[in-house]
Amino acid sequence: MEEFETKEKILEGTEALFMKYGIRSVTMDDIARHLSVSKKTLYQHFADKDDLVFKMSEMFLKRNFEQYKQIESSSKNSIEELSRISVCMKRDMENLNSSMLFDLQKYHPKSWNLWSEHKVKIISESVVRNIKQGIAEGFFRPEVNPEIMAITRVLLIEGAFNAQEFPKEKFNLVDVQSQLFELFVYGLCTEKGRKLYQKYKEPNYQPSIL
Repeated sequence: MEEFETKEKILEGTEALFMKYGIRSVTMDDIARHLSVSKKTLYQHFADKDDLVFKMSEMFLKRNFEQYKQIESSSKNSIEELSRISVCMKRDMENLNSSMLFDLQKYHPKSWNLWSEHKVKIISESVVRNIKQGIAEGFFRPEVNPEIMAITRVLLIEGAFNAQEFPKEKFNLVDVQSQLFELFVYGLCTEKGRKLYQKYKEPNYQPSIL
């Protein structure tokens, strides 16, 4: 149990550092110093930095998946699900250094493949399901193609991290992701869906049973 807790502590501390500073700039010495453990302890649990990055990615994506599944299962309708995802996404983006994903892609291809598989499978499947549900509920336009919109959503997420199009000196990542998300949602909605989405965004709004 103690060994498991130590490994979890290392992964959680490493994630916090990577989220704040990116991956490339954080060394194994930095991680050991931050966690007040020896480098020997790190290497008892992880073969090298690349292995640590991979295990951290697995933990992060598993937690992310469980978080969004909980939102899905506890939301009353497709619009409530999207409004709660919006809040969750904003919080995640506020804690994320955009260079982390760049570092993953360039220096840790095995871990990047995990993120890519998550993006394609988990996000795409979730968007398709949500849109089909929303169409059935009358909140989304019936002519919308769920598969095309799922691909579009993934492209919008990726696009926000494009430093050439949205340089961090000029644009805030949270603002870019939030506005692209709003553009996506309003493009889906019928008038009925748009009104409900706006109500969910109001402070302290308590939705009635639909």
